[in-house]
Amino acid sequence: MTEKEILDLDRKHIWHPCSQMKEYEEFPAIPIKRGEGVWLYKENGDKILDAVSSWWVNIFGHSAEYIANKIAEQARTLEHVIFANYTHEPAVKLGAYLSGLFDGKLPRIFYGDNGSSGIEIALKMSYHYRVNNGDKKRKKFMYITGGYHGETVGALSVGSIEIFKEVYKPMLFNAIECRGPDCYRCPFGKNYTNCDAECFALAEKLIKKNYISVTAFIIEPMVQCAAGMKIYSPRYLQKLRAACSEYGIHLICDEIAVGFGRTGKMVASQHAGIVPDLAAVSKGLTGGFLPLSAVLVKEEIYMNFYDSYPSNKAFLHSHSYSGNPLACAAACAVFELFEKDDVLSMINEKGAYIKEKISVLKDNKYIGDIRSIGMITAVEIVKDKITKEPFESSMRIGRAIYREAEKKGVLLRNIGDVIYFMPPYIINRDEMDFMVKVAIDAILDRLNKII
Repeated sequence: MTEKEILDLDRKHIWHPCSQMKEYEEFPAIPIKRGEGVWLYKENGDKILDAVSSWWVNIFGHSAEYIANKIAEQARTLEHVIFANYTHEPAVKLGAYLSGLFDGKLPRIFYGDNGSSGIEIALKMSYHYRVNNGDKKRKKFMYITGGYHGETVGALSVGSIEIFKEVYKPMLFNAIECRGPDCYRCPFGKNYTNCDAECFALAEKLIKKNYISVTAFIIEPMVQCAAGMKIYSPRYLQKLRAACSEYGIHLICDEIAVGFGRTGKMVASQHAGIVPDLAAVSKGLTGGFLPLSAVLVKEEIYMNFYDSYPSNKAFLHSHSYSGNPLACAAACAVFELFEKDDVLSMINEKGAYIKEKISVLKDNKYIGDIRSIGMITAVEIVKDKITKEPFESSMRIGRAIYREAEKKGVLLRNIGDVIYFMPPYIINRDEMDFMVKVAIDAILDRLNKII
């Protein structure tokens, strides 16, 4: 098909995610022919550097040969099989890998097929656990401001990003929102690198008040990605883990965006040295090749469901593609790549380099914060550097920067007025230099137009 034919059919049939489709009249979708490494190649032959790993999933780059070959090998033997009462090598091999993420302390694995479904599974497991125990009071969930866990009904109910949630509130279940950490605008005047998470007192107060009715507390460890790459102290997680243990609340760690090396650890919870009761993983799990999620569960929770069928304790949740062999083979290949190379050291070195290069902007009067962990770097643009007052959202400063960078050959999405980098781990020095230069040029181009 020609580029025009693709765009004509796109306009005729496709409803793109997270988009106001009317804007596609001015900015049509960009047809991509192929991907290789950090590059996406357009139908017209031009290329664009994927600085966001295509929504944070392509951790080893596009068309990674090792993963592609493992999928092809699997496709020639078993593409899919019902996962109720049947099993297969890729799924059990992956289960062993996944249980190792928390040193065997979350040994039971339940497969879903995307991040939101993983969250739904974890929420249902926690609630069903209480039902199995005859506990009729613990029905509620707790979460923190800035939390994001997906777009399905349960996931939205325990998220706090208003732009995604507001219109659907009448159909969501009630959950308890706690004021979470906001390290850039810390009310205690602290820095997340050396604080004692004094802000946790706000959540702790609500936990003490409501624990008798709460089944689980859900959190993204270390980084609230959709809130603008908000990085916070590991001490917050340590205090939360202790409080959940004290009051009998399940701790659910949403590792979907931050797992698989993105923060410089295999799972972000490792920064705090904690083990949750349940953890959800997805995104980088298959290296961006296929949709898959997994929920990692403590043995004690698993055994709560382990009984005769007439007891009605079974977890009767399923997805048609649960444990898909192709997706599991891709995920096993991802673990093998981590085993073959010192990927985590590489991530931390490259992340530090990106932050160093972008930090030339730090003295600009509109650059409020430059923050980084592992291979996540974020630049927050503000109206006033002293008061940290943001620009009016109607100005869409970040959106303009995203568009300008795209013209110059870098896919650099924004979250409000936060510009962030989450490139594939295999990005090289020249590519990082190009990515950062384009970002700086695009940022300054827009900021210099502010009157």
